[in-house]
Amino acid sequence: MKRAVLIVNPQASRVTEEGIAEVERTLMRTAYLRTLRTERPRHAMYLAREVEDADALIVFSGDGGFNEVLNGVSAGLPVGFLPGGGSSVLPRALGFPRDPVAAARVLAESLRGEHVRRIGVGRVNGRRFGFAAGLGFPAEIVRSVDELGRRNGRRPPDRTFAATVARSLLARRGRLDPVLDVDGQQAAFVLVANGDPYTYLARLPLRFAPEARFEGGLDLVAPRRVRARSIPRLAAAAALGRKAPGVLYRHDVDRLEVRAQSPLPLQVDGEDLGDVEQAVFESERQAVSVLVPR
Repeated sequence: MKRAVLIVNPQASRVTEEGIAEVERTLMRTAYLRTLRTERPRHAMYLAREVEDADALIVFSGDGGFNEVLNGVSAGLPVGFLPGGGSSVLPRALGFPRDPVAAARVLAESLRGEHVRRIGVGRVNGRRFGFAAGLGFPAEIVRSVDELGRRNGRRPPDRTFAATVARSLLARRGRLDPVLDVDGQQAAFVLVANGDPYTYLARLPLRFAPEARFEGGLDLVAPRRVRARSIPRLAAAAALGRKAPGVLYRHDVDRLEVRAQSPLPLQVDGEDLGDVEQAVFESERQAVSVLVPR
């Protein structure tokens, strides 16, 4: 049998004691399993770095836990992602079911059959990200939601993000002016995608960068400016996976440098990294082995 380590974030939105037990039972039909629980921020990064003598590392968490593991895992060790958060973008984008127990069944088959895919990851200012990063307005939204606090240690649901976006745009009268420089061109904010979709709103994939692929480089999407009349077009483009007018696009690039007029929030995979005046986005192609559905 295979040997696997399961890292669990018990504070993730959809992780329960019953769910942990069911996931463990499912995986133990395929592998000798050792379970480790996170106890504090960045603990998953440390735990992943310490994993040895295993055929796979499996993470049952939300997007933040997935990000930490990607920043700690050893090169060559296959990683499996089980959806335990409200969005859980990475496992869903890789083709796993949204239900964690159903995903565990699929993952067990992937482990048994050694169904592995080599994907790239992004890196910004030294921090890896699995699916998406953002500078400016989108990172402000992440920070605003975090400032609302967590109920029972769990992050607010997707509808809170949507409401926060609406309130923020309303307060600005639907205007976002250029505050960033991207290769000599002005932009209101920046989205950087490592794959498609960029994220999810409940069950709806938001495809800001529809050409992005995990096997390729990074894609950049940067509206030059936002006005109230352009918001419906931007929203429709994201929902339909189309490009919108007035937006700067870059596809399959290895390096992007973005400068801000003043320090602005930066986020990766939904995690606030603080304020920066410069962000250097880089692609690490074929960096990580991941377990995928057959």
